[in-house]
Amino acid sequence: MSESSVSKRVQKHRDALRAAGLRPIQIWVPDSRREGFEDECRRQAALVAQSDSVDPSISDWMDEVASEIDGWTA
Repeated sequence: MSESSVSKRVQKHRDALRAAGLRPIQIWVPDSRREGFEDECRRQAALVAQSDSVDPSISDWMDEVASEIDGWTA
């Protein structure tokens, strides 16, 4: 398959998405593979756990979600 046919197919797909009312966006997120990422997550979680100002409903939700992440590690 030639480069131009791939480009045309991709452009056709993008045009169809735009016609459906969608637009492309780019999102930058922290790189979870980066050295120190896990340590920073633990540090921030510990700060939240020690806080007296955490809404109990948020804390309950975090506990619930945390039990659903088995197998998420890279």
